[in-house]
Amino acid sequence: MDKQKRQQILLDIVTKVEVDTQEEIIKLLNEQGLNVTQATVSRDIKEMGLVKTSGRVKKYKYAQVTQIHKDSAKLLNLFKAAVNSIDQAQNLVVVKTIIGNANAVAAAIDAQRIPGVIGTLAGDDTVLVVTKDNDDANFVIEELNFLL
Repeated sequence: MDKQKRQQILLDIVTKVEVDTQEEIIKLLNEQGLNVTQATVSRDIKEMGLVKTSGRVKKYKYAQVTQIHKDSAKLLNLFKAAVNSIDQAQNLVVVKTIIGNANAVAAAIDAQRIPGVIGTLAGDDTVLVVTKDNDDANFVIEELNFLL
C-alpha cells in the first residue's frame, strides 16, 4: 500500500477514534492489514501535522490541526485561551500553557510564521520557541503578546 493511502487510513482512525499513543495507532493499522513500524507512524504523524490535544474520552488524542481549528480565528482563540505565560531565556522563548495544550499552541505559533523563529518544541504544558539571538526572542515575545 502506498504512503498516501496509509496516511488516509491513519487520518480516518484519528478522526473517528480517540488514539493517544503511537502504539495504539500501530495496533489499529495492523487490524486493517497494514504492517507498519513505529518509525513509519512517527513520520506520518509529523508529515500530516497531527498533534496531541485534550480528548473527551481519553486524557489526550491525536488530531489534525485543521480538525481542531477550522480557521485562523479559532486557532488564535485557542492560543489566547491556552497560554498562561510567555517568558524569555536569552534566545529562547518559553510559553506555558494549560495542561495538554502545548502541541496545539506550538502549531498556532508555527502557523503565524513569525520572523526569527527557528522552530518550536512542545511538551505537555510548555512550548519552547527557539530563535537565533536575544533580539529575535524579544521580537517573538512582542508578537506573541500581541496575539493575546
